[in-house]
Amino acid sequence: MKSKLLSIVLATTVFAFGAKAQNTTFGVRAGFGLQNLTGKDANDNKLDNKIKGTINIGLNAEIPFATDFYIQPGLLFATKGAKDKTFRKVNYRLSYLEIPINLLFKPELGDGKLLLGFGPYLGIAVGGSFTDGAGNKFQYKFAHKVTKAESLSAFYTRRTDMGFNFLAGYELSSKLSFQLNAQLGLKNISTKVEGEPNSKVNNTGFGVSVGYRFN
Repeated sequence: MKSKLLSIVLATTVFAFGAKAQNTTFGVRAGFGLQNLTGKDANDNKLDNKIKGTINIGLNAEIPFATDFYIQPGLLFATKGAKDKTFRKVNYRLSYLEIPINLLFKPELGDGKLLLGFGPYLGIAVGGSFTDGAGNKFQYKFAHKVTKAESLSAFYTRRTDMGFNFLAGYELSSKLSFQLNAQLGLKNISTKVEGEPNSKVNNTGFGVSVGYRFN
């Protein structure tokens, strides 16, 4: 699954840069999200976390390739994570640089334009921390696979994340826009421990954002 998703990201990137680049416009976007870490632990028990408030900010481009259709690549800084439902102080924090590449349908509607889109994203973790029930904070280390001894000496997660974005919104004639966003992580970000059953953890979330498009 993750190799197919990466192929989609690469293919749409190549397509985007090969499209009508002379008509490309650029924009900025910032938003607030509610993120969670979903999945199952190493004992196959469903994770019981609660959502966490997060932020995202970044740039994007819109490259037209057909009437009302655009490829929208971007670069975002996004925070993610979750809180524990049982222990108030337990907090999972992750920060990513994300490359979303959305297929955007943008027809005229009233004085502005409707925004409907979806597409894959690739995320690279650039930081993260875990706070335990006593309030002690530990920085995450990033690894795909570790030994059992390593897993006992530090907190680990995988650096890369992949999934799909979904968006719906409206762009005013002033080029100011408002969006509802949803994200479904498809890659397991839990580090594999040698000789141990693996947990399965995915980033999921939704939120709102505001943007501005430059002519």
